[in-house]
Amino acid sequence: MFELLKKVLAPVGPSGLEGPVAAAITEEIRPYVDTIETDALGNLIATKLGKGENPRKVMISAHMDHIGYIVTGVEKEGYLRVTNVGGIGMDASLTRHVVFQNGVHGVVVCEPVEGNKQLRHLFVDIGAADKDEALKMVSLGDVAVYANDCFALGAHRVASPAMDDRCACALLVKLLQTLGETEDTVIALFSVQEEVGCRGAKVASFAKEPDVGIALDVTLWGDTPGTSQPDIKLGEGCAIKIMDRGSISNPALREELIACGEKAGVKTQREVLPYGGTDASAMQTSRGGIPVCTVSIPCRYVHSACEVIDLRDMDAALKVLTAYLK
Repeated sequence: MFELLKKVLAPVGPSGLEGPVAAAITEEIRPYVDTIETDALGNLIATKLGKGENPRKVMISAHMDHIGYIVTGVEKEGYLRVTNVGGIGMDASLTRHVVFQNGVHGVVVCEPVEGNKQLRHLFVDIGAADKDEALKMVSLGDVAVYANDCFALGAHRVASPAMDDRCACALLVKLLQTLGETEDTVIALFSVQEEVGCRGAKVASFAKEPDVGIALDVTLWGDTPGTSQPDIKLGEGCAIKIMDRGSISNPALREELIACGEKAGVKTQREVLPYGGTDASAMQTSRGGIPVCTVSIPCRYVHSACEVIDLRDMDAALKVLTAYLK
């Protein structure tokens, strides 16, 4: 799983510019699915046809996009002014290494201001001598993300930017690679623009009309000093979401997934998150509505340059999903 995870984490793919991520995923899944398509928004949709007489359509969604910094202006000295694409926090932004899709590197810096630091105080230093040189390196509207830096922490954990939600993309890839035949049709959705409003999942679920929707995403942690909520711990199994701000999971589907964990012999955690949301919120309200649930990977330091997950939780999620689809 670690080597696959590194492949999926490597491409630069901020919201709206997920093409390189989709290309890397396509290379991994092509032999294992019946069809692959890309829709108007850039969603990558892979379908594995069910072998049953009247197969249900089960959509499993993991989003490809990554939070970032979009260039809004250039100072005469060559510094880039930026604003956020998705949930950028100030504490996670200070003096961070970022990279653009064209390979230009930079450092996010904050002006020395008194009081509350805000996004308007940020700039990116790309080493340009002046505005003209800067505009030869990047353009207005280009988006930078935290530079790739994937590394192991101890025996089971991995740190990297974009773990939200590339670890779930890697999980979905692995599921397709190992699943084999199923009664149900599996619609694997690698969605776009989740970080700015679950837009990709909204249009894909409308178009494909699934009978069931399962989102794969990260969730927050409660196992570091000074942090006890939500009651989620790394290494204690994947989390089965009960609710977040975007959706309330279907009770029957939720309990079925928990039972699948027991059947597979892996631990699961019950997740109640008083904020945030996943692609489940978009799938749940598509057309006449469908039952949804989210399977979450516990993740420390979400929306930072060093998001940390435990590979044992990914393995647990894989076994839960496999048991459900079998």
